[in-house]
Order: sequence, then C-alpha cells, then structure tokens
Amino acid sequence: MGEPETKLRVAVIVPTKGRVEIVRLLLARLREQTSQPDAVIIAACDPRDAAALADPRLQVVLGAPGISSQRNAALAALPAPIDIVVFFDDDFIPSRYWIERTRKIFAEHADVAVVTGEVLADGIKTAGLSWDEGVRIVEHADQSIASSFSVLENFSPYGCNMAFRGKSMGDMKFDERLVLYAWQEDRDFGARVGKNGRMICTGALWGVHLGIKRGRVPGKKLGYSQIVNPRYLVAKGTMSAKSAVRLAARNLAANAMLSLRPEPYIDRAGRLRGNLLGLWDLVTGRWYPERAAEL
Repeated sequence: MGEPETKLRVAVIVPTKGRVEIVRLLLARLREQTSQPDAVIIAACDPRDAAALADPRLQVVLGAPGISSQRNAALAALPAPIDIVVFFDDDFIPSRYWIERTRKIFAEHADVAVVTGEVLADGIKTAGLSWDEGVRIVEHADQSIASSFSVLENFSPYGCNMAFRGKSMGDMKFDERLVLYAWQEDRDFGARVGKNGRMICTGALWGVHLGIKRGRVPGKKLGYSQIVNPRYLVAKGTMSAKSAVRLAARNLAANAMLSLRPEPYIDRAGRLRGNLLGLWDLVTGRWYPERAAEL
C-alpha cells in the first residue's frame, strides 16, 4: 500500500511567456479540479507577465527565458513538503480529474516515479486549437467514467502534462543547456527520474494540448535543436543512439518534404535550414545545444 491519498501534497508548475489570457483561463480550470493542488507556481520570464498574473492564490516566479530555466526557477521556489510535482504547458487543458487521479496513482503505486497522460488532441501538429474547442473535447471525455484504464510502461513523459514523485526527483533539475523550447527536455528529465521508478502513460489522465503558435521558437532555432539535442542526449546517456537517429531523421525528412508545400503555420524552410546547420556542426564536431539560441 502507498501513502494515503490525503497526505500527498501536489504542486502544479506552469511555464509561460506572453500568454497572460491563456494562463488565466488555465488557472480557472485548475480551480475546477475535483481535488485541488496544494500549490500553483507560474514560471514566467517577463516581468510584465509576472505583474499581470499577480494573484494571492498562486506564486509567480521569474526565470531566464527558456522552458528548462523557467521550470528550474519554479522548482527552487517549491514549498515544503511537496510529494508530487505536476508540469502543465500554459496551453494544456487538463481533465477536471487530473489532480485527483494523479494523487491516487502515486498513492497506490509506490514504484511509480513518472506519470504522463493521454493527449486527446494535439494542436502542435496542426494550426492549433481554440480554447473553446479544447474545452469541448475535454469535457466530453470527462463525462465518461471507465472502470479500468490503459497503462503503457517505460513511456517518456510529454512535457505538456507530466507528473513526478518528489522523492524520485530529489534535487534534479532540467538541463539548461537545452535552451529556448528545450527540445526533448522532457525525455531527458524523465529518463533521469525514471531510474528511480517506473515511467508510465495512463489513460486515467487526459487533456488537450492547444498548440498555440504565439510565443513559439523561430523555425531555424528549433530545426537546429531537432538535430543537435538528440545527439547531446546520447552523450548524456538519456537517449539511445537508435532513438536519436530515428528522431532526427524523421524531422529532417518531414521538413525537407513539406518545405516544398509548407503549412502556413509552420516555418518548414527555417526548420530545414536549422536541420542542415545542425548536421554540418555534427560533421565538423562544433555542435553544442546552446547554439540554437545564438542563431
């Protein structure tokens, strides 16, 4: 048996940049959770965002720009004690049962270190979804109550919705060498925490990732990270060489093919240029993940 559910204290961390209105909508959704988190920390990088989000019900911290550094600033501000740390993207809409069921999973399964939920719709792969569209999808799913849920083992967490056992995390931080969008930072962090327990994806948790394009990293910078970051994770030992090659090759092929007839919401040409620059740096041995921020 795990610890009683009521003893597991949960903190929710939300990194954000330039999306004050979306964050306010997410905060309203969090107040509708069937089981409330014990702390909510907004990790901003712009003082204007921090000032606009000032609210006595939450904590706002400032960090250097970049998902990894912003998350780390929030981790440093965690109140003690916290048993479960949840990370949501600012454009993720969770099920109203997300916190309740996460508490239950960690309470009943002492060997679980990392949990991620199912994404019912992911606007990152399309032009993006509106808030109202996302809410409709989530609320429809919330109306159905199943007696059992699927569980996938050794499943790397998806950064838009993931939770970690505090004891399994220890003093681990996100790798700030993975700059800006921090491509694959969730996989890297999950692999390190996952050494201390199971990593699972469960159908008991769900939500919608809107994939809002405002505030996204320019194509060339992301394209560079798509090639270099997997290589960096191989060197760290948090990604296999096979997975890195497959991931980089898939993105290179997609950007090359789709740059001929690109989607209006994705800078395929920029991503392809970044891919090629990353490949050249790998060949010449001059690669380093921080270069994405310098392009």
